[in-house]
Amino acid sequence: MNLVRAIDRPRSRRTALRITPLLYLRLSIGLCFLWFGALKLVPGLSPAEFIAERTIATLTLGLVHGTSALVLLALLEMVLGAALVFRIGLRPVLFVLMGHMLCTLAPMVLFPGEVFTHVPYGLTLLGQYIIKNFVIMSGAWIVLQNLDAGPSMDRTHAR
Repeated sequence: MNLVRAIDRPRSRRTALRITPLLYLRLSIGLCFLWFGALKLVPGLSPAEFIAERTIATLTLGLVHGTSALVLLALLEMVLGAALVFRIGLRPVLFVLMGHMLCTLAPMVLFPGEVFTHVPYGLTLLGQYIIKNFVIMSGAWIVLQNLDAGPSMDRTHAR
């Protein structure tokens, strides 16, 4: 009987955070947002700099444009990223993130000549950069759907 218990017992009784798929998903989205946001603070580092400025100017009817648009976008992305990494206000953060991701799809409609080589299927590198946001949106949706799944799904408690 002792041998069965010894084999069945976990190798170590860790109470620390364990990397689960849901935790990994939340952290990876958060780190991407932190990284992409930080790139926008340094002129010339973000591949989305020019299109982001133009899209924000168009969506705000010219009220927010240029460097101020890029700085505001960078700060938004970094706040969203930090909130995801540090698990702060996840529900509202994920809703804002989803809204932001929807806005990132706007260049497909506003500037199709820069996004597509052949509308609607041939993508430029910028178009591919934009399309990857569907994956981020899907991941954010999964994290959002699992917020109410009982005890924290991305933490493992000692048995």
